[in-house]
Amino acid sequence: MADRVTVIGWDGTPLTDAARSALGAATLVAGAAHHLALPEVPERAERIRLGSVSLAARRIARHRGTAVVLADGDPGFFGVVRTLRAPEFGLEVEVVPAVSSVAQAFARAGMPWDDAQVVVAHRRTLRRAVNVCRAHTKVAVLTSPGAGPAELGLLLGPVQRTFVICEELGTSREQVTVLTSDKAADRTWRDPNVVIVIGGPVTADTGWIAGRDTSGTARGWALPASAFGGGLGEAENDRVRAAQLARLGRRGGDPVGERGGAGGASRPGAARFGAAAIAVDRDADSCARTTAVARRFGVQLQVVHGTAPHVLEDLPEPDVVRVGGGGAAVVSAVADRRPERIVTHASTRDEAELIGRDLMEHGYAVECSLLQSVELDTRAWSELERVVAFVISAERSSRTGD
Repeated sequence: MADRVTVIGWDGTPLTDAARSALGAATLVAGAAHHLALPEVPERAERIRLGSVSLAARRIARHRGTAVVLADGDPGFFGVVRTLRAPEFGLEVEVVPAVSSVAQAFARAGMPWDDAQVVVAHRRTLRRAVNVCRAHTKVAVLTSPGAGPAELGLLLGPVQRTFVICEELGTSREQVTVLTSDKAADRTWRDPNVVIVIGGPVTADTGWIAGRDTSGTARGWALPASAFGGGLGEAENDRVRAAQLARLGRRGGDPVGERGGAGGASRPGAARFGAAAIAVDRDADSCARTTAVARRFGVQLQVVHGTAPHVLEDLPEPDVVRVGGGGAAVVSAVADRRPERIVTHASTRDEAELIGRDLMEHGYAVECSLLQSVELDTRAWSELERVVAFVISAERSSRTGD
């Protein structure tokens, strides 16, 4: 095992005394080509061109001597430190940090970033990174070849954002470009680059927590009916909506769809928890009401006026879907698109059985709960309103091979 491993962050500025001292004593230096070309790297030291960090870590673990790893920006922030500290390598590291590329990008843009989401985009994670850009008003994307500004813009589609694209930060070729997301695919961008994605109202002061301030957010899974100004459907009772949102089980970066809604009250609810929510409704007034509620609660929500299932063809593939109306035909059309999870409701047992059978024929494992919600006047403990609904949740079975 290496006697000592020092990880040095490099942001294009002169190395610190601590970094130069560590390099001067190094018998092995790992880094990218531009790192290994630094004059401070000793000629006698073994040099490893850093491609796979895991392969380099294995080599470092076998090295008897003093090792240094050079990395761009802050190596502890989406950097090599996590891999080097993995248990299988047994390495203990000292870190000499530098300014991260995200901090540099926001500095070039003259913007605060304590209210920003930060994601890494690789080809395998690009879709989830794009969904974070859909769901939040300020996102920094650490890109990679094949998952850069052009690909981000293409996948965002009609959801327009402003891109601040920072190429080769800290070098003589550094360039900062501001344009709309739909123009990003018209150009070729140099790696490495960071993309700041801006959309919707942005608040510079988050108060006390980085990433997203929740101090003004209404508590609970579901917003009360009063937030929507009336016009909600029979199953838009907030208790039923809360159960449906819980069954959706969305994760950060998931696209969440709502199809054939009957009032649309669940859509802002999903978006409040960071989902990339897309709402489809055949009723123009319902679309306008949903948009207004989303703005009031400061969430990003794409609202599409149209009739399911026909309008679904032009929308992004969802991971989880709530079908708020339209019956078995819409549920079947949604199941054809193979989302991981579908949640809907039925007002009668016959309708619930019909939907359940169709979902099972599509290869889903189906659960159904009978939910009864009774509103009581606590002054007299008398019943004011009763809602009964069959809540159906379906999860795509791994046995289908999808």
